[in-house]
Amino acid sequence: MAVDKRFVDPLIFQMMVEQVRDYALFLLDPEGRVQTWNNGAQRIKGYQREDIVGKHFSVFYEREAVERGWPAYELKVAASEGRFEDEGWRLRKDGSRFWASVVITALRDAEGKLLGYSKITRDLTDRMLHEEALRQSEERFRLLIEGVTDYAIFMLDPEGVISSWNAGAERIFGHPRGEIIGKHFSRFFSDADIEAGKPWEELAAARSAGRVESEAWRVRKDGTRFWSRAVVTAMHDASGRLRGFAKVTQDLTDRRHIKDLEMAAKNVNEFIATLAHELRNPLAPIRTAVQVMGTRGAAEEAREAMRQTIDRQSAHLARIVDDMLDITRITRGVLHMERAPVDLAEVVAAAVEMSAPAVQAGRHSLEVDLPPEPPWTEGDAQRLTQLLTNLVNNAARYTPGGGNICVRLREEDGSAVVRVRDTGHGIEPEMLERIFDMFVQGRGQLERVGTGLGVGLALARRIAEEHRGTLSAASEGPGRGSEFTLRLPLGPAPRSVKEATKAKQQTPLRRVLVVDDNVDAASTLELLLKSLGHEARVAHDGGAALRIAAEFHPQVVLLDIGMPGLDGYEIARRLRVLPLEPQPRIIAVTGWGQPADRERTQAAGFDLHLVKPVDMRELGRVIGERGGATLH
Repeated sequence: MAVDKRFVDPLIFQMMVEQVRDYALFLLDPEGRVQTWNNGAQRIKGYQREDIVGKHFSVFYEREAVERGWPAYELKVAASEGRFEDEGWRLRKDGSRFWASVVITALRDAEGKLLGYSKITRDLTDRMLHEEALRQSEERFRLLIEGVTDYAIFMLDPEGVISSWNAGAERIFGHPRGEIIGKHFSRFFSDADIEAGKPWEELAAARSAGRVESEAWRVRKDGTRFWSRAVVTAMHDASGRLRGFAKVTQDLTDRRHIKDLEMAAKNVNEFIATLAHELRNPLAPIRTAVQVMGTRGAAEEAREAMRQTIDRQSAHLARIVDDMLDITRITRGVLHMERAPVDLAEVVAAAVEMSAPAVQAGRHSLEVDLPPEPPWTEGDAQRLTQLLTNLVNNAARYTPGGGNICVRLREEDGSAVVRVRDTGHGIEPEMLERIFDMFVQGRGQLERVGTGLGVGLALARRIAEEHRGTLSAASEGPGRGSEFTLRLPLGPAPRSVKEATKAKQQTPLRRVLVVDDNVDAASTLELLLKSLGHEARVAHDGGAALRIAAEFHPQVVLLDIGMPGLDGYEIARRLRVLPLEPQPRIIAVTGWGQPADRERTQAAGFDLHLVKPVDMRELGRVIGERGGATLH
């Protein structure tokens, strides 16, 4: 500090230096001995002037610093560079430590001779302790964050690039810290979410609202999914500038599975109650019809009416059984599909015909809108008809009497599209996806009486997916009707009508042996076969079946499996060794339809496996076929 002696009395300047209390200001000779001592030095270091003047300034240093020559090093740097600055621990007279900020300046005369050093020391212990406490607090917080394993806690820069990664993030996402730092957090999203821009939407929402919370499926390093709950918080500095985002993610997969299981259990319980009701509905009129038919003197018209009742209700029972079988096929993932060119106009026509009773019962008007040249697809015409029948039946069931239903077929954007629209009850927004789950139906349980088992839409969507298509639902809400949209990939039309529609051939007559220990089942099947023009015989046990086969030489054997004595498997094996010419086509007609049952029938020599009740048209078709068909 330069002093103009014309204006400042040197004594006054000396008094100022000596009386400063916030700084220790003193001089050292060239060897480092203390020459002066002010009030600040006395207050900070605890030495009286007479105690310290003439002593080496190394007394202010800890022994370890003295032993490694640190005081001498400070003077050396100050002498060579003109100034030395440092912070570190120093000692007071009583041996206590304080954190000192030190500046040593070399003092030289006009010729450059070293006269000594000025030393300014400030006690920064309070600041240092505060900073150390803050550092330790930050370190503890860092260790806390990094040690948490139940939550993934990490930082993103403003663009979404990962800048920190804790142990919980490594456990949940599977990425080690070294390979994920510097990568974009979009890698935790599915391909569909990335295509839809979900990662950037999440950051934009957090940037706008300050915080965003969500639950969704996320992706681990190995490609597996987990159900996550995430909170993203925007981080700003004191000036309000966005510095990045803090993201906390929790793996809630187990909780979601429990919730799904609880919902599934609820749905299954409702399904069982619905199944019981649906079974009782057709059984009641069947029993009544049988009693009427057994009444003496019943008029022929009454008998015919009862026969029709039994026919309708037994068909309803068969549909229920088919639904049950489809449930097992869906859950096992073995829903069988044929592959052939399909005229979708014919599928729509067949579905409309099959759903006509439900439409007529509801007094609905049905509009069918087909293009001049209907599109084709490749797939299973019977399954696609089943899908559309479910949609039209649903429209009829859930539309109040006298409503409107429209079935429209078009080619749109390279796909075949079928839309089924109604003016019915509509669908709540939260149910638009849930209605495609197994056993789920809209409306309350009592309102659903007579509307089926709640598997129709689940089956319909699976059929659509098996055809590489989609099935979706849309509704403006309760009371506003609904629309189901089926999209299928287009397929080539056959080259000729002859190729598309094979001429119906008259079923050749056959000698058929029916083997079933259920007398009623065998007798009715015998009557059916004879009504179709076949020659039929019946056996109710294995011994009779083998005797009749030896003399009757059947071309087709309809054989039950579960019978007393010789079961169906053993009967089939023995039939195969009989000297019959030609060898009969053995067809299992049974209530057992699991994959293991089909494997056993194939091993026993059966040509085909049919599950009761067998449709008359299906039975006529398989009896008319020649040769060994593949079991299905």
